Amino acid sequence: MAVEIRIQEEIVYAYLSGEIDHHSAVQIRQTIDESVIQATAARLVLDFAAVTFMDSSGIGLVMGRFRLMQETGGTVALQNLPSPIRKVMKLAGLDKLAEFC
Repeated sequence: MAVEIRIQEEIVYAYLSGEIDHHSAVQIRQTIDESVIQATAARLVLDFAAVTFMDSSGIGLVMGRFRLMQETGGTVALQNLPSPIRKVMKLAGLDKLAEFC
């Protein structure tokens, strides 16, 4: 699993790829959190276009980033969700916490 970060003004874009599981989520979380704090981001966009597998760690990843952004008054958006992942995210209620693009 890899994450590529791009920062544009007050928006942090995190492009996720590969598998999101317990082991990879730790490094992804650290990378995203450091970038959000450093950029004093008002918005975090998580792009799932290249994610091939996700277990419950992916839901935890999104929920934790939502809490981080909420602390600073920012927002979270999830984009390019593959259909199976979109379904799991909606079942978990994440569509109430983050904007689905």
